[in-house]
Amino acid sequence: KTCALKEGGCISSWLVLVQMLWKLFGPGIIERDETPMEKEIAGLHRMEFQFSDIFYFCRKGFEAIVEDEVTQRFSSEELVSWNLLTRTNVNFHYISLRLTVVWVIGVIVRYCFLLPLRFTLAAIGITSMIVGTTLVGQLPNSSVKNYLSEVVHLTCSRILVRALSGTIHYHNRENKPQKGGICVANHTSPIDAIILTNDGCYAMVGQVHGGLMGVIQRATVKACPHVWFERSEIKDRHLVTKRLREHVANKSKLPILIFPEGTCINNTSVMMFKKGSFEIGGTIYPVAIKYDPQFGDAFWNSSKYNIVSYLLRIMTSWAIVCNVWYMPPMVRKEGEDAVQFANRVRSAIAHQGGLAELPWDGGLKRAKVKDSFKEEQQKNYSKMLVRNGSIGSLPTGTESD
Repeated sequence: KTCALKEGGCISSWLVLVQMLWKLFGPGIIERDETPMEKEIAGLHRMEFQFSDIFYFCRKGFEAIVEDEVTQRFSSEELVSWNLLTRTNVNFHYISLRLTVVWVIGVIVRYCFLLPLRFTLAAIGITSMIVGTTLVGQLPNSSVKNYLSEVVHLTCSRILVRALSGTIHYHNRENKPQKGGICVANHTSPIDAIILTNDGCYAMVGQVHGGLMGVIQRATVKACPHVWFERSEIKDRHLVTKRLREHVANKSKLPILIFPEGTCINNTSVMMFKKGSFEIGGTIYPVAIKYDPQFGDAFWNSSKYNIVSYLLRIMTSWAIVCNVWYMPPMVRKEGEDAVQFANRVRSAIAHQGGLAELPWDGGLKRAKVKDSFKEEQQKNYSKMLVRNGSIGSLPTGTESD
């Protein structure tokens, strides 16, 4: 009772209790277990349920409460060492006087010298993008309009990259997306599009935004056949699919740029790719993007930052450093459905970028877990409790229940 009066006291007491019980009945101390569920199931050969089996479920439950592998991908990446920027670990506030002095000098340099220069370049780039695409959009459809549109997009994107002090390393440029194809990349930030457009033009597909981002979207769509849609309107999705099919069928149009995760992930992993992008047909050009967090955190937490505060945060960082890998084109194999194709492309991007591959839907950032996911985990747990020897004696359907 005394422990319960303190914040977190009960949880600490339960952890201590479970640890003591595990030492008595379990194989050793409690530690994070990365063994997949399938291997856990295969490793259990006993034919009857034992009381000690409950400790496995207790351990999994506490792991999910303390730190699950999904929600931590929607917050800034935890750094191994401090990069003299905003700390991502609130437990460390002071290390030494010398380091504090260096940090103060860095604040003066970043806010008093770099920020005004970067803000000026960003204002020039954004204004040029809006004005240039609006003017080009007034021209009739022709090869001249397409050429001018590419010039405006490339020029303004390169100005904006300079405004971020961007240092980008492009690898395997012989695999750059070609016209009539679909460029698929992992998604960390809205500046992913600028990073890629800095090296070539794309027709982009994405969600409609408000504010400054919305102004840019409405201006650029006049000069280039970008596809913007409302996430909440299902009718728009069917229209998007139709427009994408028509776009891919025309081999003279710019490659489409799609971020199939549907949301920004914090530069540590790649989550489930939506299958819609892989049902269109055509050639897929995978691209892996990996930022270096030591120089600046490029992750955009849409639930915490708007576009203005986000730009302020990254323009007061040291720089935006990243690597971009153009990967060999991929096509859908015979007998392969859209989900399998999407998973194969996701695995290739994760492997190339050194990112963790997670099967979870990025939509969990905004929505609750689907009942189908819960039922799948329940079935896995039931297989661990109901052994092969006792299944035959149970009524049909008991296992899945």
